[in-house]
Amino acid sequence: MGDAVANQPAGPGPPASPADRLAEDVAEVVRSEVRAVRGQLADAARPAGLGVALLAAAGGCLVLGAGAASTTVLRMLEAFLPRRLAAAGLTAGYLATTLVLGRLGLNQLRAAGGGSARLADEVRGAVSATAGRVVPAGSTAVRSALRR
Repeated sequence: MGDAVANQPAGPGPPASPADRLAEDVAEVVRSEVRAVRGQLADAARPAGLGVALLAAAGGCLVLGAGAASTTVLRMLEAFLPRRLAAAGLTAGYLATTLVLGRLGLNQLRAAGGGSARLADEVRGAVSATAGRVVPAGSTAVRSALRR
């Protein structure tokens, strides 16, 4: 008799069939598992979120450190070169390094073949087009600065 009372729904109505009880039990197990997985994912995401934030902060510090190092090098060059020449020399050094590293990177992409080779060709074309516009503007700016 106790089983009959336990199988009935809480409110008035007909007693629950075995199929209904099974469906309710399965639904409750699924809800319980979903809650557990959701909790596990939230617990796993917290440290990952903190890790991403820490990496972003480290990247920001890297940028600031590179800027400080650049300023230090510039001040050292200014100790024995005129200010403008020191800035121009440092800029030329950065641009030359950029060209060398960029060329090496594009060659690696091209050597990888497939989509990487197409990407390398697209980047090379974009850089060439941009350089074609920037270099004349830069040389004009340098000439006008030297006339002062």
